[in-house]
Amino acid sequence: MEKELKLIKLYCTICHHYNNRLVATAQRLSNNFCPKFSDEECITIYIWGIYNQKFTVRSAYEFAKEYYGEWFPNLPEYKSFNKRTCYLSETLKVLSDILLSELEINPEVRTHLIDSMPIIVANSKRSGSAKSASEICNKGYCDSKKMYYYGVKLHSLGQSKYKTLPIPKVMYVTPASVNDLPAGKYILDGMRNIDVYCDKMYKDNAWEAKILEENDITIFTPVKLNKGQERLESADNMFSQAVSRVRQTIESFFNWLQEITQIEKASKIRSANGLESFIFVRIAFACLVIGNIL
Repeated sequence: MEKELKLIKLYCTICHHYNNRLVATAQRLSNNFCPKFSDEECITIYIWGIYNQKFTVRSAYEFAKEYYGEWFPNLPEYKSFNKRTCYLSETLKVLSDILLSELEINPEVRTHLIDSMPIIVANSKRSGSAKSASEICNKGYCDSKKMYYYGVKLHSLGQSKYKTLPIPKVMYVTPASVNDLPAGKYILDGMRNIDVYCDKMYKDNAWEAKILEENDITIFTPVKLNKGQERLESADNMFSQAVSRVRQTIESFFNWLQEITQIEKASKIRSANGLESFIFVRIAFACLVIGNIL
């Protein structure tokens, strides 16, 4: 019974946001402007599938059809359901933004963390020839995995939380080739009064000086070796280790996100709308878990 209550709570949450803000993103200029199988039901089934470790659209659909057929009597055939999830990509994007904004952020905590993770549409062997979702994907390199891939990057800014995972504040998607530094500059634009811990890719002395003066944002990155320098001095080495320890929780957050959503594995995606739907429904699901709705 507890599980069914969670499904009801999820559906009510989706309906609340849909009626207040999401409906404008899903308007239809056709005779079928109000389908029997509602957008709210479609989003609920998609998210409920991920909650039950059904990570593809088909497995989420088949799970709902087999176990919750009476709950969703107007569930269409799979082809129509899959098409609807793609159609709702912008709606899912807005939903993820809303749910991110509702997470409990402590205004007194300055410590923030920023990093990125790959979302892989094609692995290194196919990275040069893949063309799926080419509107938003391209070939890039993931330094942490030491591999080329075709897909996108998911960038995240999170607020540090004592002895647990950071609370995501911003989630931003770019093509795989986009460097972390310009993405970081975009994410931090408009932020105020925070300290940001990140890796060496975000190092830019001129930018750091500017945002410190204008927005009271301090950037902490590990110390880079100078040209010809073989090892860091002891003080620089200790500082770099301290920054890395603080940063470790954002890496743990990405590992957690991958574990509960399988967000890195997007090899079955063929369209840009399908990929955006794939990504943002998972971000929405993660926010619902963090917010104790699921």
